Order: sequence, then C-alpha cells, then structure tokens
Amino acid sequence: MAALAVALVAGCLVGIAKWAGTLILPLSWSALGLVLLFASAYGAFAYGIDRFVHARLKLLYRTVHDLRRTRKGDDRIELKGDVLGRVNAEVSAWASERRTEIRELQEREEFRREFIGNLAHELKTPIFNIQGYILTLLEGGLEDEKVNRDFLQRASNGVDRLMKIVEDLDLITKLESGVMDLRTTRMDLHDLVKDTIENMEILAQGRNFKLVNDLEPGTVVMADRNRLAQVFTNLFTNAINYGRDGGRCTVRSYGLEDRVVVEVSDDGIGISPEHLPRLFERFYRVGKSRARNEGGSGLGLAIVKHIIDVHGGSITVKSTEGQGSTFSFTLERAM
Repeated sequence: MAALAVALVAGCLVGIAKWAGTLILPLSWSALGLVLLFASAYGAFAYGIDRFVHARLKLLYRTVHDLRRTRKGDDRIELKGDVLGRVNAEVSAWASERRTEIRELQEREEFRREFIGNLAHELKTPIFNIQGYILTLLEGGLEDEKVNRDFLQRASNGVDRLMKIVEDLDLITKLESGVMDLRTTRMDLHDLVKDTIENMEILAQGRNFKLVNDLEPGTVVMADRNRLAQVFTNLFTNAINYGRDGGRCTVRSYGLEDRVVVEVSDDGIGISPEHLPRLFERFYRVGKSRARNEGGSGLGLAIVKHIIDVHGGSITVKSTEGQGSTFSFTLERAM
C-alpha cells in the first residue's frame, strides 16, 4: 500500500506537469518511470518490513532460548519455513513451563505456610500447658503438697513432648539431607517384630489391644535394625491409639523377587479416602477422630516414610472406614 501511494503521488505530479505543459519526457517514458518507481518503492518497503520482522523474531528467539552471543557476529539465527508457527509453538511451550513453575512455587509456599502453622500449633499446646502449671505453682500452689508434685509432673510431661517434637524434626532433617548413616546389616525381621511387641506390651494391655507377629522365622532382610524398629513402633503406636478397645494389629510378609513386602494391618476406625494422599505429611491430622493426643508429636508417619525411603523402599496405605488400615512397605531381601 505504501508503494502504491508513492506511485500515485508521482502519477499526480506527472499529470500536473502534463497539464501545465512543463513535462520534459514523453508520456510513455513517464509511465515507464512510474512503474519502475512503484517496483522500487515496493521492494524497498518489503525489504524494510522483512528486516523489521526478522529482527523482532530474533529477539523473541533469544528470549525463549536465553541465547548469548559468544563472539562477534554470532547472533545469526536460521529462520526458514513456517517461522511464525515455530515461534508460536515454542512461546506456548515456554509459557506452559512458566505456568508449571509458578504453580509449583505456589504449592510449595502453601505447604510452607501450612507446615509453619501446624508446627506452631503443636508447640503451642505443651508450652501453654507448662506455662499454666508453673504459674499455678508460683501463685501459691508450690506450698500445697497435694498440688506441687502433680503439677511439676505435668509440666515435666509437657517438656518431654516438646523434646519429642524437636528430636523428631531433627531426625527427619537428617534423613532428608542424608547426614544420617544407616547401619545396614542382615537381620531377622521376625525377631525384630517380636522384640518390638514385647517393648509395647504395657501400652497394648492398657487398651486390651493385641499385637500379632505373623512373620515366618528366618525372614531375613538388609536394614538398619534401630531405624526399622522405629518404623514398627510408630505403626503399632498409631494402631493402638486410634484403634478400638480389644482390637488387633497383625504383621505379615511375602516375597517379591529381590524384595520383601511387609504389611501392618489393623482393624481400627480406618481412614477416609480424601486423607490418604496426605497421610505421610508432617503434622497432618485426620479429622476429629485422630485428635492430638498428649504423647504424640504428629511426625510418626512422616518419619516412617523417610526411614523406608532411605532404605530404598516404598510405603503405601490402604484403608476402609470402619474396617481398618493396612500399611505396606518393601525392604531388600538378604541373599
């Protein structure tokens, strides 16, 4: 259009010169000149627009690919074929990656806020309890022999819970960072579960709860005995605390190629499906039915998952409300 406008202006000037009688060249030569002028103007404008578009496309390519010039003149980019189509596809892919990154950052920020809120809540409960007991003692309870020892014991229990939370957080941090070295040895899984059940006998008897070792003697795996004992202790503790009076929890296993699959099943209240994906998160609680109890840190299942992870295994959970839950994890079979 710009070239046509230039040609029309020139044609008008020729017409005016013809009408005024000042036209020097013959009309046929003037017409040829107009055609050449139109062609030249069209070529000049087309070249200028092409250079302008290519310059912008090069800039867009550098933005998408984060290209850097390594030497003088090394900024030439091959632009052939459906350039705009390729650019549009790559810009769309780039925008999709950025959206994914932004979404992941938002999810991490939400998790961080929730984690800090949960941690503050877990710490606040024992701190407030300790503070209340100490204030009561300072305001006269210390002189009352019927009160002072009882309140001091309760304050001591609150301190123990705080220490438990801090120790569990420290353990998870070490497991995640790989600072903690596992002392992996050949060990009999049946014997380990037997010893763990004996250590928890008093807690189980308090609720008439039965822990059953259904593992075959000689089930040998490669694991850190102390850490694996902690896995069973945490799973048994949850089964007892959140199970029904007179319930039971059974440990079984079966072989799967070079792995051993261990199942810890209880017949407790179960867990609703919407809670299962987040069950191994730190401080995650499953509704009112799993309210905070005085002795727990809220990190038991998170620790279980991290211990199984550092052993090179995986853990899953299946549960039906009103029927119980089954935690399954894998360990390396000892050859």
